[in-house]
Amino acid sequence: MAVKKKKIGSAGRFGAGYGKVKQKLVAVEKKQRIKQECPFCKGRAKRQARSIWECSKCEKKFAGGAFHLKTQKVKK
Repeated sequence: MAVKKKKIGSAGRFGAGYGKVKQKLVAVEKKQRIKQECPFCKGRAKRQARSIWECSKCEKKFAGGAFHLKTQKVKK
């Protein structure tokens, strides 16, 4: 069984040879797991499917980012 390091985090499940990919995966998963805020009632929104979110307080369904409710464009 693989040993996970603090720096690697959840990407420790991949072996050697996936350096940049592991770093990108850790960044996406860390951002994905933070609490999301409903834009209507400031309650907690939870991801139902890709880009579909539902608030647990007001029970509204709405569209947002695929993995994070408020997505930002990445400058290249």
